[in-house]
Amino acid sequence: MTEFDEAALESHREAGEVLTTVMGETREMIEPGVTHLEVAEYAEDRVRELGDGLAFPVNVSVDAEASHATPAREDETEFDDEMVCLDIGVHVDGYIADAAVTVDLSETPELVEAAEEALAAAVEAAGPGVPVGEIGAEIEDVIEAYDYTPVYNLSGHGVQRFDAHTGPNVPNRGVDRSVELEPGQAVAIEPFATDGRGKVGEGSKEEIFELVEDRSVRNRSARQALEQIREFDGLPFAARALDTSRAEMALRRLTQQGIVKGYPVLTEEPGRLVSQAEHTILVREDGIEVTTRGLFE
Repeated sequence: MTEFDEAALESHREAGEVLTTVMGETREMIEPGVTHLEVAEYAEDRVRELGDGLAFPVNVSVDAEASHATPAREDETEFDDEMVCLDIGVHVDGYIADAAVTVDLSETPELVEAAEEALAAAVEAAGPGVPVGEIGAEIEDVIEAYDYTPVYNLSGHGVQRFDAHTGPNVPNRGVDRSVELEPGQAVAIEPFATDGRGKVGEGSKEEIFELVEDRSVRNRSARQALEQIREFDGLPFAARALDTSRAEMALRRLTQQGIVKGYPVLTEEPGRLVSQAEHTILVREDGIEVTTRGLFE
């Protein structure tokens, strides 16, 4: 890897500034009686207003949900006394900032603190030449000190231009042998803490999709949907972002043909809670730079 050139560096920083602004505004909206859709649409509209676009649909995960949860087009679900994870991705000229906070309406503040403190320890440990397994050990130690469990089968990840999920993976537990962080990498570090077993599985809901193979299709509605999907530059999108009259049927057809991939909601055991905290860092020759700093102050 090589160091960031000036244009990439500025785009990364701008994406982080936009995300921090939008996250600060959006988290204040989360309270009982407000709908998931209102929160997601507000955040997404603000990202488009202030930045170049979304790196992925706004994730609104509640209680046992950990990732890939975003509301459907006419979803009227309201927040209640729940734990709410808000995960937002922004890109500027394709350069991505990815961050998450947890808003506690469930009166379980220690679970939120566990994820946030684990993130702080992970960021403190990160740097060029640091094995990602050592960062995972910091995350694991902090979360277990709160008597909670890391979500072992989720991890942080790299972000590259127009690619929201690349290597290196940053585990949420200690690993003896692992790759080292290198200058020129942008990395999203995201501890997940839970009062459950520490393992998520795929749920039944699926509202986030991604183009994986761009090729021609014969069906008219699928073809119309594909024309819109190409406008997302290969980044994940929400089903509700398509304005074709038969979007659901078109997505089903495109998924069956292997052109589009769906991301099921990842969830812990029913009745459990999951918290999340996430920053994006840039690995530099002389240390790291947090592009989303200020989210937890």
